[in-house]
Amino acid sequence: MRTATTKVGAALMVAAASVAVSHATANAQSEGHVVRYTLTSTAPADFQLNYLTAQPPSKEAYNADAYAYLKKEEVVLQPGVPWVFETTMSDPQWAILTASTGVHAMQASPNPHCEIAIDGEVAVQQDGTYTVQCQLSQW
Repeated sequence: MRTATTKVGAALMVAAASVAVSHATANAQSEGHVVRYTLTSTAPADFQLNYLTAQPPSKEAYNADAYAYLKKEEVVLQPGVPWVFETTMSDPQWAILTASTGVHAMQASPNPHCEIAIDGEVAVQQDGTYTVQCQLSQW
């Protein structure tokens, strides 16, 4: 009898744990959207990037300390090798990515292409000659 009680008790604990885990996963998914920034180019180039890594609570908070939410970095892109960054935002309309490169004599235009995807669906994409900007409606 004790073995049966132990097995039933263990089964109940496993069931309760799986319910708790599934609720935690569902809550984590409902708290935000996956925002994926992608940048590609047709020629090798150094790009200065600016992109939002975390959602500010308001425009005022962003204006008070933009670099608490925005990252600025330099990347070197090769043709066919995308730069990708993912973050989570409760309001993905804050997403923005800008990329620029200087003009280099005797080099072909890198023709950058940017995309912002929300939960796997491309929300905006743009092409440029030397600079490109993808942004959603909060900007």
